[in-house]
Amino acid sequence: MSAENGWVIFYPAENPRPETGFVFYPGGKVDYRAYAPALKLIAEKGYFVAVVPAPLNLAFFDINAASRVEAAYPEIKNWFVGGHSLGGVAAATYAAGHEEILGVVFWASYPADDSLKTKNIPAVSIYGTRDGLATGEQLEASRELLLPDTKFIAIEGGNHAQFGSYGPQAGDNDATISPEEQWVQAADATADFFAEVLK
Repeated sequence: MSAENGWVIFYPAENPRPETGFVFYPGGKVDYRAYAPALKLIAEKGYFVAVVPAPLNLAFFDINAASRVEAAYPEIKNWFVGGHSLGGVAAATYAAGHEEILGVVFWASYPADDSLKTKNIPAVSIYGTRDGLATGEQLEASRELLLPDTKFIAIEGGNHAQFGSYGPQAGDNDATISPEEQWVQAADATADFFAEVLK
């Protein structure tokens, strides 16, 4: 892990010149560094990962943050964006306006409209079954906003807050798995999505 340009950056140890990068937007009012444990696991699978801070910890105040990361690492050919909760909404908004983005990763999140679907941008929806904030009903309703073959991947026993490392969150349910287990499952599902899109 390193801090570059105000971002938290992870390079894969086994692949110091990765061709694929992932820019992650933090959830609302969450310190961006709270996602380092899960994002580090994605980098270990061979990907460059950057998590961007947001003004007032609200990604909507800097939706174009990913563009600066892309500009700083021109050697990376393939770009994905994603985020947790409100960060996922911001990431989707960014992707809809940038044709170089190959896909969007939602962690306990969903898009604000159907622009990803209309622009044929693939996505994956990863959620915890104990989430008290991004509920099953909300996620189910988001299916019509995404491409028909979008995968919805459940982390059994996972909740909302454990996608990061920032403690309990008001309105959430207690998880029945450890944060570490949730990070592993979220990272695995994210990396699987990248591999599927790139194959």
